[in-house]
Amino acid sequence: MRSGIIVVGAGGHAKVCIELLRAMGESVAYCVGAPDSPENCLGVPILRGDENLSFLRSEGYSRVFVAVGSNRLRERLGTLYAGQGYQLVNAISPLAVISPSATLGHGVAVMAGAIINAESVIDDLAIINTGATVDHDCRIGQTVHIAPQCALAGNVTVGNQSFLGVGCKVIPEIRIGERVTVGAGAVVICHIESDATAVGVPARVLSN
Repeated sequence: MRSGIIVVGAGGHAKVCIELLRAMGESVAYCVGAPDSPENCLGVPILRGDENLSFLRSEGYSRVFVAVGSNRLRERLGTLYAGQGYQLVNAISPLAVISPSATLGHGVAVMAGAIINAESVIDDLAIINTGATVDHDCRIGQTVHIAPQCALAGNVTVGNQSFLGVGCKVIPEIRIGERVTVGAGAVVICHIESDATAVGVPARVLSN
């Protein structure tokens, strides 16, 4: 088996994740990008096209990190590559603070300055971005993205594929459903049902 990690993605998010992996002491062998991707990403050679994942698996690569910002696409790709026998690795900044009683799934990104407190659960393929705070007993679902500088108080639940925009705040005990979008700077003080978009201070759900 080859030890290098394959990073799926070749954009700005991939750059951050490559640096996280390197800070962990890992080696990134290749990025797999779109047909119009450049030749390299932070010095890592880029292979163009998803079909390269099957080839790399046959060459002995077994670990992958999906560095794609879209929650739905990240979930689809993570499921696909796990089915091909890849191990989904985590990319965790050494400058993040993670409670020893917190639980992290597979394929999770935790950026510099993030804090995850006691007995919180971060599910597979979630992103806890730069400077975000997740307090005690929170439940962050699969392929959720908690954007930079968000602050979640204790016992908050965020459903699968939801996105919390830059700098939003969530008070304790709030339940946010699946596939929810919370706008930048919003302050969430009420539960939000699945498939809603909420913006403002306090956050209000937009009508269809």
